Amino acid sequence: MNASPETTAADERLRRKREVALGYRIFAALRWGDLGDGHITARDPEHTDCMWLLRYPVSFERATIDDLVLVQPDGSVADGTRINITAYNIHHPVHHARPDVVGVAHTPWGTPFCATGEPIRSITQEACTFFDQWALFDDEEVQILNRYGGERIAESLGDKSVALLRSHGLLSTGSSVGESIAAFVTLERVCEALMKAPDAMAISDQAAITARDDLTRARSLEAAFGFLVARHVGDPSVVG
Repeated sequence: MNASPETTAADERLRRKREVALGYRIFAALRWGDLGDGHITARDPEHTDCMWLLRYPVSFERATIDDLVLVQPDGSVADGTRINITAYNIHHPVHHARPDVVGVAHTPWGTPFCATGEPIRSITQEACTFFDQWALFDDEEVQILNRYGGERIAESLGDKSVALLRSHGLLSTGSSVGESIAAFVTLERVCEALMKAPDAMAISDQAAITARDDLTRARSLEAAFGFLVARHVGDPSVVG
C-alpha cells in the first residue's frame, strides 16, 4: 500500500518498518525462524530501489524498528552492518521486478509440501485466496548463492502473489508488509491442509474465484495481520 497524499514519506517509512518488525515477532511466536532462517523486507517509500531488512544476527522475537537496516540495490548497508545475504539475493530481485510489491516474506516453512512439486488445489476456503495467484519455482537450487538465483525466482513468480520454492519453502508478497505476512501465514496453513488431505475434493474453479474475489474486496489479509499482531505480539509499540 502506497502512502496517501496526506502521509509523508517518513510516516510511511515508519509504518512499513513497524510492520516488518512485527512480522518477525509473529514468525517467532509461530516458532518460525528459530535458526535465523527466514526474512521479511519492505520497500522504502522514497528510495524505492532500496529495502528494509533485519540486521544479522538478531533473534526474531527481539526484532525492533531500530534493528532494521536499509539495504542498497547492490546489497550494501551504509554502516557496514551485517545482513542475511540470502535475504538480499532472494528479495531484492523480487522487489526490482515487481514495483507493485511493498512487502516480501520467505521462510523454509511449507517445505514438506513444496518438496512434492504439487500444485495448490482449492480444497479449503483459505486455498481459494491463492486461486490463479501462485507460482512454482521448480528448481534444485535451494541454496541461493547470488542475486541471479533470486532473479530466476522473480521470473518464476511473474505477476503472481505467492511462490512455492521447490524443497525450499514459501515466498509471499503484498501491497503492504502486513499483507505479505498474513499471506504467508495463510499459505502455510493451506500447505498443511494439502499435506494432511491429499485426496480431498477440490472446490470448483468458479466457486474458488468467487471466494477469492470476495476475500480480496474485504481486504481479509490486512485484517488478518491485525489479528496476528493482537494474538502473538500484543502491544505493537513493543517494537518501537
